[in-house]
Amino acid sequence: MSYLVLARKYRPKTFTEMVGQEHVVQALTNALTTQRLHHAYLFTGTRGVGKTTVSRVLAKSLNCQGVDGTGGITANPCGVCQACTDIDAGRFVDYTELDAASNRGVDEVQSLLEQAVYKPVQGRFKVFMIDEVHMLTNTAFNAMLKTLEEPPEYLKFVLATTDPQKVPVTVLSRCLQFNLRPMAPETVLEHLGHVLGQENIASEPQALRLLARAARGSMRDALSLTDQAIAYGGGQLQEAAVRQMLGSADRSHVFRLIEALAHGDGKSVVQTSEALRVNGLSAAATLEDMSMVLQRMAVLQAVPDMGEGDAADPEAAEIARLAGVMSPDETQLLYSISLHGRQELGLAPDEYAALTMVLLRLLAFKPQTSVSTLASAEKKTLINPQRAVSAPVAAPLASASAPVPAAPVQALPVRDMQPREVAPWDDDPSYDPDGGDSPSHDHDSDAAVVAMPVRQQAEPSATLERQVPTTEVPRIEATPEGEFWHKLVMDMSVAETINALVRELALQSQLVARDTDTWMLRVERESLNSTTSRERLQTALATAGYAVRLTVEVGRVQDSPAKRNAAAAAERQAGAETLILNDPFVQSLMRDFGARVVPGSIKPL
Repeated sequence: MSYLVLARKYRPKTFTEMVGQEHVVQALTNALTTQRLHHAYLFTGTRGVGKTTVSRVLAKSLNCQGVDGTGGITANPCGVCQACTDIDAGRFVDYTELDAASNRGVDEVQSLLEQAVYKPVQGRFKVFMIDEVHMLTNTAFNAMLKTLEEPPEYLKFVLATTDPQKVPVTVLSRCLQFNLRPMAPETVLEHLGHVLGQENIASEPQALRLLARAARGSMRDALSLTDQAIAYGGGQLQEAAVRQMLGSADRSHVFRLIEALAHGDGKSVVQTSEALRVNGLSAAATLEDMSMVLQRMAVLQAVPDMGEGDAADPEAAEIARLAGVMSPDETQLLYSISLHGRQELGLAPDEYAALTMVLLRLLAFKPQTSVSTLASAEKKTLINPQRAVSAPVAAPLASASAPVPAAPVQALPVRDMQPREVAPWDDDPSYDPDGGDSPSHDHDSDAAVVAMPVRQQAEPSATLERQVPTTEVPRIEATPEGEFWHKLVMDMSVAETINALVRELALQSQLVARDTDTWMLRVERESLNSTTSRERLQTALATAGYAVRLTVEVGRVQDSPAKRNAAAAAERQAGAETLILNDPFVQSLMRDFGARVVPGSIKPL
């Protein structure tokens, strides 16, 4: 007896055996129970989610005769009557499956519709099932419209497609549409465990998790991969064998990479990348696993309670630990770069070199905003070594009873206006620092006197350094069309008719000239002058009421919306700095305590 693959052996025979499509099962079950039956059904969804299976179960439900031959329309077909067994075997006369991928012409559809005039031979209803219906030609669709709208009462249409956008709306409006969703990895994992239990095949939970993730929502793909893994592992499912078969990176490599990126360890990042190259592991799968881990980390960082239900997952503890090591903003940045880095692997001559560059990019854009860095920067900004003064020491006063001889008045030479430290005995030769009455003083210990710390009390006007705004407002070389182009671009940005590269092209360009039907723009970078961006900008202008043709040249830009926005932002920043620095309270702090405004700390509202 030939071997029957798991995907066919365990194909659901009834609605109760179907998994992951409860919303479709419930709707069809209720319709069959109440016999509110539509004449045409459309099942959409990705490959391997059960479109053909639902069609066959529906056909059995409509034609089931029961165990004793007296049954009627039911939501639970018996599976043992002649109609049920013939439909399962593919030989039921009144159930016709047409593959529209290979029979897409009008002749094939007309030959099918010619059978609609004949009543069922064996069953209760004729059921026409057209798979991949979006592959039919327009003439084929038109040929079946009338019959699809008003078929005989004994005829039911079942259409299935993976691309409903290609089905004409005239067909969609004649059908009840059910969207079969991709299945969650947990649903696939549970069903794989049930199937392997029926087959008495030993498996490791982590191996089943890898297969469930690799299926990407398709139960048929999951069962096919399981067949392949059983053959590869010699009748067993082990994590190492499944991982090697799929070519996916060990999650330990992914965890090591994320931890190295969190600590800024470039050496470990490069070494782990080389280990992936040596082991022949997929670079795309590595970035995909990194994105999945980073997504779970971001969820834990935003909602810590979400990690309590992952006790059965052996990776949950490690992911929770990494979520505490990395900051949320860095996690978001790494996730975005990993997601977009997968698109660059095919552009590089070596995918492992591209993987290394993506990882180094993650390291290069690592935010440097730690607490110690901020504290150090603030400390360096606030402390000015030139304004540091020595500790205040009270100078001894001369005794009130000591006679003070009159000092001759002498003309002092004019020196520089810099303040100097003045000792009390400089102006009074009779001053005795030891408190004695004798005007004489022993100057043998001059060194000790000079080293004595003395407070410097200078005039505020002589030492106060007036701060000025640090932001310079760039000058714009205004052009005649600059104001019009700036207003138009900003209006389109607010209306969200331009975005991404199209908005960048509009912001960085200068409107050089405009005619009734042609406008000329100028940009400084050739990379902005792409055909797609130019056509999309032209479409957005037509939406705004300017149906013109755009021409773009490369040259020096003098007046662009980006330059005007930058100048306006700089002007607001300079105004805010001037407002703060001219504030009387701020000036008093700067005058009395030597305070300074930290550069970059003023932001305009």
